[in-house]
Amino acid sequence: MEEYFERCRYTNCSMMIPNFKEDKATQAAALLLSLKGAPMSHLKLMKLLYIAEREAILRWRRPIIFDRYVSMNKGPVLSQTLNKMHGECETTGSWERFISTPENNKVKLLGDPGIESLSDAEEALLREVFSLYGHMNRWRLCDLTHEFPEWEDPQGSSIPILYEDILRGAGKTDIEIASIVDEIENIAMMDNYMGQ
Repeated sequence: MEEYFERCRYTNCSMMIPNFKEDKATQAAALLLSLKGAPMSHLKLMKLLYIAEREAILRWRRPIIFDRYVSMNKGPVLSQTLNKMHGECETTGSWERFISTPENNKVKLLGDPGIESLSDAEEALLREVFSLYGHMNRWRLCDLTHEFPEWEDPQGSSIPILYEDILRGAGKTDIEIASIVDEIENIAMMDNYMGQ
């Protein structure tokens, strides 16, 4: 996360970042796993979640999970969700109760977290993403996400991806980007005000 904020400083980004929505990350992952009906490659699950998060930003001007995004060797990932997936967080929450850590590179449902935190539109988008990409294997999904304009080859490390990178890569104008980033920052301020 320090690297993310360092990039923000480097790129003259001073935006307030909304809080990670672990309950939504858990419910989104659980929905995708339930649609598969079997354990899923953790890499494939990550790619499906990233595609949904990216599409939400482009369609609705805000993400679902409000994670931090980074370019890694196998494509873009949701940083905090990845840490949860691998059990690398200091605190435990809904993720650990409902999603297993990878075993033989696969994760499985441990229980049903429901979908109460997801809006109807978010649920529909996750189902759409699964319908379009769920048949692909993890390596095809890696190749697909390498084609996203915001992904940069990190040469074995990681490079933060900013909202601006995603929006600019999708052809948004500077005015549109500024407006969308401002809306996301307003959500962050509300999060802080509400103590979420």
